[in-house]
Amino acid sequence: MAGDPFPTVASELLDEWTLDGRTTETVFSMSGLDVEGHTALYERADLRGPVRDATDGGLDQPWRFFFATRLTFDPPLMGIGPMAVFPMVLSNARRAFVADLEARGFEAVERGRTQRVRTDSGDRVRLTKYTARFAAGGVDAGIEAWFGVWTHSGEFRVAGGAYPVSGLPIDLDPVAYRAELLAILRSVE
Repeated sequence: MAGDPFPTVASELLDEWTLDGRTTETVFSMSGLDVEGHTALYERADLRGPVRDATDGGLDQPWRFFFATRLTFDPPLMGIGPMAVFPMVLSNARRAFVADLEARGFEAVERGRTQRVRTDSGDRVRLTKYTARFAAGGVDAGIEAWFGVWTHSGEFRVAGGAYPVSGLPIDLDPVAYRAELLAILRSVE
């Protein structure tokens, strides 16, 4: 594949975020078609240390994270546009997002409302809100997450992230966390 297979994110919005890794993997297969995800994962570490300290090291994990994925198809989609497979991609991507949240220890993950937005490049995306709980180490934290799938220049983009809204033993600002996450999501190309 020529060029960088990963999606781009507005770098000025990531000044306080740490790139945790970039991976390429087959995220799902459908009807003889492998769908590969090229994912960049970021963490906003401003909560990690304070939560770890407040719990005597009991909770040391990312509390605010964001990912952006560019999907490619093997074999390439020939003769059909991305909208022909959009419902299958969306369904599989949603399942994978919920599974990732659960793998991070989030429980009772529920899909909530959606909101339509335009990305900074003008693409339309319907973002879906998810809520979850994290109960461990003496805390019962409320979590919100946002997730979206859309097409950009004929290719799929998948992006999402999460942040705590309550229950951690430190001061939280979920309104600011939400605004920052949504701004980053809209910047993905």
